[in-house]
Amino acid sequence: MKMLPRLDGKTVLILGGLGFIGTALAHRSIALGATTIVVDNLLQDHGGNPYHFEQLKNQAEIYIKDIQSSDVLASLISKADFIFDLAAQTGHLRSMQNPCLDCDINVVAKLKILELCRQLNPSVKIIFTSTRQVYGKPQRLPVDETHPVHPVDFNGIHKLTAEWHLQMYHQIYGIPSVILRLTNIYGRGMRIKDTTQNFIGFWIRQILEEKPIPIYGDGKQIRDPLHVDDLVQALLLAALSKHSTGQIFNLSGSEPVTLDTLAQKMIQAYGSGSCQYIDFPEGKKSIDIGSYFGDSQKIKINLRWEPLVSLEDGLRDTLEYYQKHQSFYL
Repeated sequence: MKMLPRLDGKTVLILGGLGFIGTALAHRSIALGATTIVVDNLLQDHGGNPYHFEQLKNQAEIYIKDIQSSDVLASLISKADFIFDLAAQTGHLRSMQNPCLDCDINVVAKLKILELCRQLNPSVKIIFTSTRQVYGKPQRLPVDETHPVHPVDFNGIHKLTAEWHLQMYHQIYGIPSVILRLTNIYGRGMRIKDTTQNFIGFWIRQILEEKPIPIYGDGKQIRDPLHVDDLVQALLLAALSKHSTGQIFNLSGSEPVTLDTLAQKMIQAYGSGSCQYIDFPEGKKSIDIGSYFGDSQKIKINLRWEPLVSLEDGLRDTLEYYQKHQSFYL
């Protein structure tokens, strides 16, 4: 793993910072010496978790606020060196059920942030987490950054729109930014109570409760899960490297794997469990992208990033965490 420099004297602002990824990033940012500021609205049934507040409350500045509260954000943005924009509505089915809310969170709020940056701190670097969903159903595998974009749900459309806004503000106003398109991120702190954000989290709940892992369809769909520690490394490298500015990078895990193989690896890591193959729920089949795994050569070459956590080690680490802390995530 490439060594990261200390961040002493730097101010890191993490939007959506009490969620799964934001909390992991905050811990690492603090360890590197940065003044770390976390903003999260802890909206019910979204990513933020009060348990993460307890973990960070004595180490970071924490604001329980909506990111559209410009009175709060203005003062924070004006003093930030880096903004990690992780605040989002990530549920694909939820975006189809309430597209206006998804647009408000994933487009309108982002535009307001960009305007504040333009007015108050145009030199701040923005690291934006997008999604592989912007590609839609892959036309070829693996998917690299030149693949056509054709989202199949409102979440993908809105994340792509936010990307375009970010690129426009970089091109016209010179605001430095970088976009990371994420795959299935998993690890300590992820939502496990349901499938609204990540099916891997719900599978963990099922296995811990000694219930069958539900697999939609025949289980042959391919994914490339990425451990949160590898993602955090990529986020910080993207922030610190001059070679990342204005770029879009795919992130993919250490190995593509079918869903049924992923389930078996999880069962092996835990030591017991079972699977149940079921039909797609109503509404999910029409927005399912089929098989996907990404090509991360661009970020590997430009930022010297590699996913280092093997799937086996990552699943084992995650399961051990929830055996101890499950009650805080249900």
